[in-house]
Amino acid sequence: MQELFNIFVKSIFIDNMVFAYFLGMCSYLAVSKTVKTSMGLGIAVVFVLGITVPVDYLLNQYVLAPGALSWLGPQFAEFDLSFLSFIMFIAVIASMVQLVEMVVEKFAPALYSSLGIFLPLIAVNCAILGGSLFMQEREYVTIWHATSFGLGSGVGFLLAIVGIAAIREKIRYSNVPPALRGLGITFIITGLMGIAFMSFLGIKL
Repeated sequence: MQELFNIFVKSIFIDNMVFAYFLGMCSYLAVSKTVKTSMGLGIAVVFVLGITVPVDYLLNQYVLAPGALSWLGPQFAEFDLSFLSFIMFIAVIASMVQLVEMVVEKFAPALYSSLGIFLPLIAVNCAILGGSLFMQEREYVTIWHATSFGLGSGVGFLLAIVGIAAIREKIRYSNVPPALRGLGITFIITGLMGIAFMSFLGIKL
């Protein structure tokens, strides 16, 4: 349990998808104009990462990894389908995003309208695919480790996008130089937030 908690906390603060790896910046910058829409997208990302990372873990362990098909019989032990990882991971992600899109459209049409094209674009969000690829690279021992990493990565993205949205709402009342208004000052703030998150490197996990 302690190890699961460590992975969860580390993926939120130390290995934050936005501030440590700068993944998912397109939706991070485009949707973070208001806290409400940022919260909606962030929760959707948490759900998608929390589902797709463990599903892709099972897919990798029992289908894609070298020798993963040995459970079918000794004649399949030599099979290596790891070259299909990208396309299979993306297929799982696209399926989950389609499910999220249908649910949001059904129960929160106002949020669906405000998110616009960026909700279906979660399917090609590099932070989502990055979660599955990091999971594969780090070779987590159990599905619970992968699930903890996926949920933590999603919460980290939620924290980042809601944080920048809150700052952007307040900064409208500030005297920002004309050349930096809009994305310019947002990039600067993102860099400063990334430096601030580096302080969590001192956490001993």
